[in-house]
Amino acid sequence: MRYLFHTYGCQMNVNDSESVAALLDAVGHTRADNENDADVVIINTCSVRGKAEDKALGKAGLLCAAKREQPLVVGIMGCMAQRLGEGIFERIPKLGFIVGARRHGSIPGILARIAAGERGIAEIGEAGEIVDVPHAHLDGGHAAFVTILLGCNRRCAYCIVPDVRGPEHSRAALEVLEEVRTLAAAGIREVTLLGQSVMNYGRTNRVWFDGSAGTNFTEPFPRLLEAVAGVEGIERIRFTSAHPSGCSDELVRAVRDIPQIAPHLHLPVQSGSDRILKVMRRGYTRADYLNAVVRLKAARADFSLTSDVIVGFPGESEAEFEQTRTLMEEAEFDNAFIFKYSPRPGTPAAEMEDSVSEEEKMRRNQVLLADQDRRGQRLNDLWVGRTVEVLADGPSLRNPARWSGRSPQNKIVVFENTGQVAKGELVMVKIDRAAPQTLYGKRC
Repeated sequence: MRYLFHTYGCQMNVNDSESVAALLDAVGHTRADNENDADVVIINTCSVRGKAEDKALGKAGLLCAAKREQPLVVGIMGCMAQRLGEGIFERIPKLGFIVGARRHGSIPGILARIAAGERGIAEIGEAGEIVDVPHAHLDGGHAAFVTILLGCNRRCAYCIVPDVRGPEHSRAALEVLEEVRTLAAAGIREVTLLGQSVMNYGRTNRVWFDGSAGTNFTEPFPRLLEAVAGVEGIERIRFTSAHPSGCSDELVRAVRDIPQIAPHLHLPVQSGSDRILKVMRRGYTRADYLNAVVRLKAARADFSLTSDVIVGFPGESEAEFEQTRTLMEEAEFDNAFIFKYSPRPGTPAAEMEDSVSEEEKMRRNQVLLADQDRRGQRLNDLWVGRTVEVLADGPSLRNPARWSGRSPQNKIVVFENTGQVAKGELVMVKIDRAAPQTLYGKRC
């Protein structure tokens, strides 16, 4: 069968889609270039925000309603499938199958049943069950995601993830390292270690069964970082999503001493108000967050920091919003993803009065976006005239004559290709111009 993925949501979902695609390739299925060429479309869904669920349901409904000479099979996988379960069939009766967040490995078998004429298949499972992580990867890339931690134990007031992804469970370190070695042998040069709260790796179950690796650190996650850095061929290591509580002395030392760790971290803050952070159940204060920022930036020169921010959380006053503005400036975020709060059914925050109007949420969102554009421009201007190492991704989408890639600080760099460059090649680029989210230059 020819298959196509539509993926919504976070990097973990992207990784899940890639892993399932590789499993399908391994049993003889092939990737389609577009919906018209596909026999089956698999929609990998996100439940973090209602808008993401609405988009996925809308897309599935349109695909199921499309009239084709050869009927299209549409399946839904991921967090929304876990949250809504077989109830999705009531909304979209023509749906072929539903697969929960921890049953992705069952999809090749489901497609075999689909080929035999079966429809309306549901493989949901319990959110807390522990299953093997599919970790086959697509060929031809130079960067890859590696899931090291499943689930989440944090229970932030606004977040549905623990209900759909289940409790935390870490993969064994040697299993992770075996996967990284396989990727490196296939030409992967950059790996991103994934977990909902990735620095919690190894805190809820034992992950090290061999004392021969990671001997400079005692905490499980820094030990893993050191061991991954020892894999031949791996040039860069990233990890996400991070939490301020994970910025231990050992983690900061790892960032300082392991050169393969990229000098960039995505560290969600959500709010700059202590009261709002407490109501959100984030588990840290404004001072805790800024302390982590100071220590990380002191550990590595040119350390880049990005973040997530929520505006209009229930009860957020104008003064508390201004506290978020000042924190963002003090932390000097290179970039920030700013979201208007929307309640998720089943979360504690959904029971709170949504006291901030949609108009005010939009205003606050626009204020922070404008602030971030100015800040991003100021910080990126500091790179003009400097030479940076860029991992080449390929031709730029806007101008194929130029190439784009990312610096160690995870900044997008668009450069004039003055010679033959291969995807995955590390090239030196001299920056001659900057925009709020992009650097421009010429290959040296």
